[in-house]
Amino acid sequence: MSQLRTVLLTLATLTVLGAVAGFATVLFGLFNTSARSGHWAVTDWAMHTIFENAVALRAPPEAEVPDDLSDPALIELGARHYDSACAMCHATPGTSGGATIAAMVPPPPQIDRAVTPWTAAQMHWIVEAGVKMTGMPAWPAEGRADEVWAVVAFLTAVQRGMTPDDYAAMTAPAAEGYCAGCHGAGGTSRAPRLDILTPDYIADQLAAYRSGARPSGMMAHAAAKVPASGDAELAAALARLEGPAQSVPADPAAGEALAARGNGRVPGCLACHGPDNRNPRIPSLDGQGEAYLVDQLTLWRDGARGGAERAPLMRAAAKGLSDADIAALSAFFAVR
Repeated sequence: MSQLRTVLLTLATLTVLGAVAGFATVLFGLFNTSARSGHWAVTDWAMHTIFENAVALRAPPEAEVPDDLSDPALIELGARHYDSACAMCHATPGTSGGATIAAMVPPPPQIDRAVTPWTAAQMHWIVEAGVKMTGMPAWPAEGRADEVWAVVAFLTAVQRGMTPDDYAAMTAPAAEGYCAGCHGAGGTSRAPRLDILTPDYIADQLAAYRSGARPSGMMAHAAAKVPASGDAELAAALARLEGPAQSVPADPAAGEALAARGNGRVPGCLACHGPDNRNPRIPSLDGQGEAYLVDQLTLWRDGARGGAERAPLMRAAAKGLSDADIAALSAFFAVR
């Protein structure tokens, strides 16, 4: 019994001393936070091992990986966002990030190396969740897995050997300005046409993106580049912007009856978005991109879309739609 008491007393003493040492380290700044000293080798190993295991544990199942990651339009959408929001740390294919980025602790891996060990599902989790203690942020908006998949589509293209010339051609600035890179005539069909929308509606959406009322990591980043006082002027210019070319749906007629049909107290799509719409704050859907409409209707159905004056009505209208219904409606409006 005496020996047990001695062991317990020793453990208690060591615990108290450890707590005092830890408190003193925090209170008196004894731990050197300078990035010049870097991490111990064992710290690097522990952090990277924890990171790898965390990704393996939490990445979505491979069955959830979309089938269209090789879609050039989706790759371009992801590449353009990456070029604006991520390339400053991870550089671009075939280039380095420079001396300042290399001095970070830990340094962000160059993009060609960064994508090497991961599956598409694992990269999705990394981009969406971010990585603590590395400077890698989480995706700026929750519920936008579709946007994250666009970035993953680009990253998988890098894995397949994207060249510097390929990247430069894909992310080349548009003559009409930054927004036209995605929304202009030479942009990506995964971005919406703006020439069929009113300046009032576009200005409303810019404000909603900036405030977070309409969640979007891509558009929150883009909207932050423009002061709120410039929304009206920018919206007027964007409404005149010729939109990207769109593919022609295979079966546009399948959604016609669905677009006209209401659901209880919820009117059919054409009641608000049809040719008789005169409300400048309700978007026209005629001629909008099919893939974009699929994404937006899915977000409405799943409760992840906001930023609209009639958001509750749209959520109710989309709530019961199946994937087949969404595909049919999107094809119908894309060719009207």
